Amino acid sequence: MEETISLKEIFEVIKKRLLLISALTLGAAIIAAVISYFVLTPTYEASSQFIVNQEIQDPNAQLNTGNIQTDLQLINTYNVIIKTPAILDKVIEELNLEYSVGTLSEKIAVSSAENSQVVTVTATDEDPAQAVKIANSTVGIFQNEIPELMNVNNVNILTVAQLSPNPKPVAPNPILNIAIAIVLGIMVGVGLAFLLEYLDNSITTEDDVEKKLGLPVLGVISRVSDEDVQENQFSFQSKQMRRSGIDGAQRKTI
Repeated sequence: MEETISLKEIFEVIKKRLLLISALTLGAAIIAAVISYFVLTPTYEASSQFIVNQEIQDPNAQLNTGNIQTDLQLINTYNVIIKTPAILDKVIEELNLEYSVGTLSEKIAVSSAENSQVVTVTATDEDPAQAVKIANSTVGIFQNEIPELMNVNNVNILTVAQLSPNPKPVAPNPILNIAIAIVLGIMVGVGLAFLLEYLDNSITTEDDVEKKLGLPVLGVISRVSDEDVQENQFSFQSKQMRRSGIDGAQRKTI
């Protein structure tokens, strides 16, 4: 027999475990904030661009579509060459970096829009000034080396990376991390609440008796608190005193 759960029961479980869900959500948000602001090291980006365009020897010559297609096809090859030791070894030597070729390659991203002759080289580093140097040095060395490597001269620097007065880190993003932590905290809290409710076999209500034992409820014994007992005792003593006073008055009258 399949068990079904109503929307009302879902709200009852959430209401019952609301403190647990709130605590997990708040804890996750605090942990994410502490990690984002005090543990993770900020990283910065700098981008430099070059354009792949064959030089025209004759100024009066018209633009050749075939040359443009050739340049576009070479861009994918250039994207690979930029991150090879042939280029990065010289970048490390020029900037006197302590990175290996593999580490430096992970800090560099090369991208280009579809059918665009412009290639963007983005460098990421914990030091914003270092990121600018890596981006510019990589593009400059690539421009100098590509004629020898590919026997072509169609790379021209379009823009160079510049250090802004107040550089802003691209990672971590504290607001995004906290938002994700809150969502995860709510999901974990709700899931744990239903798990605890599923594992709870105690009988606490009349509905539990009917559902789990299959027996009808004939009566309910109310729970009496200590305050109720004290109030009842006080009321009982007051009534006894009043009765005693009435009886005494009746005796005197007689």
